[in-house]
Amino acid sequence: MPPRCCFAFGYRGVRARPSGRFDAEIRSGDERIRLGTFDTEHEAARAYDAVAWRLGCSRRTMNFHDVWTREQGEQLAPPSLVITRAARQRELEQRLLIAERDEALRLEWARQFHEDVAATEAFYAQKEEEETAAKAKKKASREKPRGRRRGPRKR
Repeated sequence: MPPRCCFAFGYRGVRARPSGRFDAEIRSGDERIRLGTFDTEHEAARAYDAVAWRLGCSRRTMNFHDVWTREQGEQLAPPSLVITRAARQRELEQRLLIAERDEALRLEWARQFHEDVAATEAFYAQKEEEETAAKAKKKASREKPRGRRRGPRKR
């Protein structure tokens, strides 16, 4: 049986984004469950159907009627990008290890090439002094009293 598609509204639970991609979402009672953003409208509709099977929705509310079991629906839907708390923790630990390694390498470099570090610090100190002097000069020019014209303006 062909998919349930109404050309005026598209698939159930699927919206087009301005970027040309498609959002899928489903409602379970009063709760709205966002399923993600997909490259095609068809993928988004398949994801909607897979979650509809899990929620126990009737087949009449699904987009495709060629799926008879939840397993078939899950096989047709693209894999979800659910990030678990443990995966997020591993990612943060990995970033911390990389940052610590970078800092250790930076300190080793600074120990070996202390002349370069001193030259860099001197350069930025001079640059900061020049910026401070430029700001002071600009502030002084703003505070300088300006001569005011007296009488009517000539045009």
